[in-house]
Amino acid sequence: MSMSIAAPRAVNVERRYYMGMILAIVACVLLGFSRSFFLRPLFPGVHAPAEPWFYVHGAVFTAWLGLLLTQASLIGSRNLALHKRLGIAGFVIVPLMVFLGTVGALIAARRPGGFIAIPVPPLEFLVVPLYGLALFALFAGLGLAWRKTPQTHKRLILLASIGLTEAAIARWQFEPYLSFPPAAFWTSTLFLIPMIGWDFYSRGRVHPVTVWGGILLVSEGPLRELLSHTQGWMIFAKWATGLLA
Repeated sequence: MSMSIAAPRAVNVERRYYMGMILAIVACVLLGFSRSFFLRPLFPGVHAPAEPWFYVHGAVFTAWLGLLLTQASLIGSRNLALHKRLGIAGFVIVPLMVFLGTVGALIAARRPGGFIAIPVPPLEFLVVPLYGLALFALFAGLGLAWRKTPQTHKRLILLASIGLTEAAIARWQFEPYLSFPPAAFWTSTLFLIPMIGWDFYSRGRVHPVTVWGGILLVSEGPLRELLSHTQGWMIFAKWATGLLA
C-alpha cells in the first residue's frame, strides 16, 4: 500500500519541479524582453530593433515558451496522447528558431552601429548569439530525437530552454546587469543548480544529460570569449555577414 501511494506522489513532485523550472525560465524572458518586445508600445523610448525580422523572431521564440508551458500542463493533467501529438510542433519550431535567430544575428552584426547597446565590436560579439543557437539546436534536436526516453528528453529540452535565458537576463534593468555584461551568462547557468539538486533527490546521482549538458553550458562563456578574438573567427564572421549582401 505504501509503495502504491509513494509512486503517484513522486510523479506529482516531478511534475511540479519541471513546471516550476519552466515558469522560472518564462519569467526571466518576460522580465528581460518586456520593454523591447512584449510591452513595446508602453516603452517607446527604449532602444529596440527597427527591422521587422526581429519581431517575427520574437514571436517564434515566444511560441517555443508557449509550447513548453502547454506540454508541461498536459503532462500535469495526464493527457499524454495530446502531449505527444503536440510535440510534433517542435520539429517545425526548432529549425525555424535557429534560422530566424541566425539571420537576425547576422543582420545585427551588419548594422553600422552593430548590436543595440552592445559596445563590443559586432563581428566579435556575433559569436555570442551564434554559439548560443548552436547549443540550442544541439539540445533541442537531441531532445526531440530522445522523445521516447522521458528522463533524457525532459532534461535536454530544459537545457535548450535555459540557454535562451541569457539574452533576456542581459536586458534586466538593474545591477549588476546594467554594468557587468558577464553577469547575464553566469546567472543563466544558475538554473543548473536545481537540475543537479533534482537529480540527487530523484535518482541519488546526477543524470548524464545534466553532467554533459551542464559542462557545455558553463564552458560556453569562456570558450566563446576565446573564440571571438581569434583570426579564424573573424574570417568566418566576415564571410557569414557577407552572405546577406
